[in-house]
Amino acid sequence: MTTPPRRSALALTVLVFLAWESMHAYKIQQLIKEFGKDRVVNVKQRASVYQTIDRLLRTELIRVRETSSADNRPERTIYEITDTGRDTARRWLREALASTGNEYPEFPAALAQLPLLPPSEVAEQLQVRLDAQRAEYAQMSEWFDQDPPQLHRLFLIEEEYRFAVLTAEIGWLESTIADLRSGALTWDETWLRQQAQPYSSENPDTNP
Repeated sequence: MTTPPRRSALALTVLVFLAWESMHAYKIQQLIKEFGKDRVVNVKQRASVYQTIDRLLRTELIRVRETSSADNRPERTIYEITDTGRDTARRWLREALASTGNEYPEFPAALAQLPLLPPSEVAEQLQVRLDAQRAEYAQMSEWFDQDPPQLHRLFLIEEEYRFAVLTAEIGWLESTIADLRSGALTWDETWLRQQAQPYSSENPDTNP
């Protein structure tokens, strides 16, 4: 067998769905959306599920069980998980639950480059993000407040985590925006140049 593909959220999701039931690619794609997993797994590209299935097939983590057609519809391929695929899914899940520091989301990367913009504009853009996050918070709060809950907590655990992270981010955004607008957090070109001077190539102390 070839080397298994690198762990990804979508590959793990596909393996888990096939661990429960053999199915075709379109059904996997539909279930991801119906179960709300598209909020935590990137399936924006329509071909992403099919590409992932191809990779899992090549590495023998899944296999073709049968092909079927009905009502003059195009033939569909039914996939099933292999024993190796099941073991790999469990290993990936253990690794994903325990590991940290291997994710590179865009927002923290953008925060690392704040000096490119003036504080007033940073505050403005963070306010846009805060408004969107507050709207998401209100929607999730309404959903969680349903009585009785539509699903057991086990099947909502990722949403519970997202809600906790969202709550924390809203608090951080509010505080940071307030500091930017009050001047408690600020910078300008002169100050930035002073901060960069010790690391400048023109500083003789940094030359080899």
